Amino acid sequence: MRVQDSSALLEGTGFSFRILAGGESRPEAADVELLCGAFHPGMGGAVGQVVNINEGRQELCGHANDFALKLQIVLLERPLRVFHVQLEVTDINDNAPVFPAARKNLSIAELSVPGSRFPLEGASDADIGANAQLTYTLGPSEYFTLDVKSSDENRKSLFLVLAKSLDRETIAVHRLVLTATDGGRPSLTGTMELVISVLDVNDNMPQFNQSVYKVQVPENSERGTLVIRLNATDLDEGSNSNISYSLQMLSQQDGRDVFRIDRTSGEIRLTGDLDFEDVNLYRLQVDATDKGTPPLSGHCKVVLEVLDGWWEVLDVNDNAPEVWVTSLSVPVPEDASLGTVVALLSVSDRDSGESGRVRCWVWPASPFGLEATFLGSYSLVLREALDRERVSEYEVEVRAEDGGAPPLSSTRSVAIPCSRLSPNEIAAAFDERCPKAS
Repeated sequence: MRVQDSSALLEGTGFSFRILAGGESRPEAADVELLCGAFHPGMGGAVGQVVNINEGRQELCGHANDFALKLQIVLLERPLRVFHVQLEVTDINDNAPVFPAARKNLSIAELSVPGSRFPLEGASDADIGANAQLTYTLGPSEYFTLDVKSSDENRKSLFLVLAKSLDRETIAVHRLVLTATDGGRPSLTGTMELVISVLDVNDNMPQFNQSVYKVQVPENSERGTLVIRLNATDLDEGSNSNISYSLQMLSQQDGRDVFRIDRTSGEIRLTGDLDFEDVNLYRLQVDATDKGTPPLSGHCKVVLEVLDGWWEVLDVNDNAPEVWVTSLSVPVPEDASLGTVVALLSVSDRDSGESGRVRCWVWPASPFGLEATFLGSYSLVLREALDRERVSEYEVEVRAEDGGAPPLSSTRSVAIPCSRLSPNEIAAAFDERCPKAS
């Protein structure tokens, strides 16, 4: 505000000024002392000086939409002159919306039904009027939407709404961004990250790798001998995935004093003597039960055949297959013909019988396949045409699994780069396929 010494200003008359709250300040100017309501000009009573109001728009006006600062300015001259000044302070959009925190952690039960609502705390804006009118948007999500309810002109209630059933085993944590945008021109925004943890419910039962396990046990096995080690898995977490094992007898013969299962490890061991002439076959049911509420159980059957004591002691499947790459011919030319041998592999298992019998395959599906050459040896061959522009290098995984109970497996990865044809090779191939006319 600039005060001029002019005879056109009459004592006691009022006039209005319009200023911007974010206007440039002038540190050399005298201040309007709001406390006493009097203006004291600088030394010597000079006129034409700039008067600043040091307080910002928010300190003076709070959140009022309309604010007029009424001042009575007394010029200490003779005669005294009094002016009534009304300053209308207009807000500019210099404050972005602010959330209470940069991140909000939420925990939602996996069994929450679609339509469930979860309250959120909105943002605040230190501006007023349209500059403080906020709209909210939620980042893209197929599981959640945002519902905004207006409680009054300046306050809105926010709710996160579940749009689709949750599955912790598919997505355990959802991360979304909530954005608040004010009505200023240009508009300003503020954001808050929503981190939504899905609380597990016991909706998965333990599962075994096989439904039936077959085991042969020599009659002369000593007490404490490990018969089989079973393992069940549960896709839940926490106590919902903690598994305990129990044994049930399915055959008419009472084998409760012969076998025992460790509730934690799933190991079945001999606790009594076997007699081939008395009982030569036991059928057991093993239950795997989690500790959820309510608990869920999975089951498998174990068929134990007792072998005559004169039989050779059977091998236990305690060795996984081993895969070696004995020869590798890379890179493979892009125009290599089908059937081209890329690598030679050797497979072995130190166990005997079915436990030492190994089958191999390539995973995932690729232009390459395995061909057995002789026992324990395979050739990795090209089965489909290569296209270097589409895939420049293939990562082939060879998987091997034995026939034990339960089976053991291993893998071996082979990197196969594909080489580009040289210009001469391209020209030669073209000439070969398109002979010149005579």
